[in-house]
Amino acid sequence: MVATVTVISVEVTPSPEPLLPPAPAVPRSARRLVVLGDSTAVGLGDPLPDRGGWRGVGPLVAEALGVEPDGYLNPSFTGARMGCVLTKQLPAAVAHRPDVALVVAGMNDTLRPDFSAAKIAADLTEVIRSLAAVGTTVVPVRYHDHGKVFRLPQSLRRALSERVAELNAAIDGVVEREGVPCLDLELLPGAYDLTAWSVDRLHPSELGHRMLATGFTERLAEAGFAVPRPVSLTCSGGVEPSTAGHLGWLVLKGVPWVWRRGREFVPYAAVIMWHSFRERLR
Repeated sequence: MVATVTVISVEVTPSPEPLLPPAPAVPRSARRLVVLGDSTAVGLGDPLPDRGGWRGVGPLVAEALGVEPDGYLNPSFTGARMGCVLTKQLPAAVAHRPDVALVVAGMNDTLRPDFSAAKIAADLTEVIRSLAAVGTTVVPVRYHDHGKVFRLPQSLRRALSERVAELNAAIDGVVEREGVPCLDLELLPGAYDLTAWSVDRLHPSELGHRMLATGFTERLAEAGFAVPRPVSLTCSGGVEPSTAGHLGWLVLKGVPWVWRRGREFVPYAAVIMWHSFRERLR
């Protein structure tokens, strides 16, 4: 009797090499910075001593990133709308070839009768693409509900809130399509604290500008930029407006501003009120 031996072949798979954690990415240094936009981008609300002009978010971000004075550019101006950023500020920004560009614009658009979310989206898209073409990381902002800060009648507040919501929807769409970082002011800690706002409640105070700068540098750090000197929230270097300064602003700037913008914005608010009234009658 012959025994039959069956040989079973077993294929041994070698143990996989242990997975090593990826090497940490080296943060990128920002050497050139540009700030585009309106009066907040200019720095209003954060006055320097001895009538030395305005500081604001731009210089704070530049210092945090380690950008030297010759690498910093700020062609922003008061009253600018998103279209102004595209047509009047962008050419200088592109020529500067910045590593980082901050865009603080859009709120002035919400107060105008020719407000167009579609045009804002198109203008912002062109700004981002033009700067991206020269290697710039662009960081726009989306806005908080400013009616919670600037005291307005309920009808005007609702109208402004709806405009801001349209503005944010336009910005959100651009940010998603272009894949850029964005600073959401609604989520900024302390955004609605009155200490974050200057006497006019339209522009950030020194603390508010520091909060903005902190938010921007956090987004930039997430995007891979080095932030060697993080922004401090301790106020120093600015000046606090006096009581006379508060009154002077109200008489010379505040009332005329409300009057000018009110004439343009109230008709839109009236439409909101009319629709609200009709809804209650149904």
